Amino acid sequence: MYSRWLALTAVSYAVLHHLGLLPDGLGTGPDETRWADWLDLLVPWLVLLPAALTLRAARAEERTWWLFGAGVLAYASGHGIHLAGNSVGNSHPSDTAHLWDEVVGHAIWYAGVVLVLVALTRTMIGRDRPGLVSYVLAVAVGLTWATNAVGGNTEVFSLVVALLATAVGWRHRGDLAGVLLVGFAPAVPTVLLLWAR
Repeated sequence: MYSRWLALTAVSYAVLHHLGLLPDGLGTGPDETRWADWLDLLVPWLVLLPAALTLRAARAEERTWWLFGAGVLAYASGHGIHLAGNSVGNSHPSDTAHLWDEVVGHAIWYAGVVLVLVALTRTMIGRDRPGLVSYVLAVAVGLTWATNAVGGNTEVFSLVVALLATAVGWRHRGDLAGVLLVGFAPAVPTVLLLWAR
């Protein structure tokens, strides 16, 4: 079950962190909102629940659960700030909406993503080398990290995280944590290329 929950976490992250690409936010919803905003309410649940089930299946140690808990709080708080700022900014653009959405919300949200990634990585170390599907999912996660970095104005932070994840993947290239190398090594030039545009 561990591998399945980890794969579902990767798919959820890679797909749901691109809701902003939905055409016209799936149209107008109630009270000048977009339907994509309503769908976005589910993102923390759909990403963090399989991540928690991954830790449970791995019988993660207490320290890992504490890291995950801190990540969950930051992820959910930052995502909520982003969602509120983004939704308000869609109907009433302002510098304040931009600040809460693009600056504060994304910084807290992506810090939460990093803590969750660290917790999951702790469960990957020492496990058997992955199959091909794991590498494909790793690339999807790394490229999602890169595109979110540029869309979320967190390029420097995201570049540093991608470099650190690549180094951890290199160090553990003989086990499951080696997927970080495959996933985040391409994220480094992707962040740089998208940032330069």
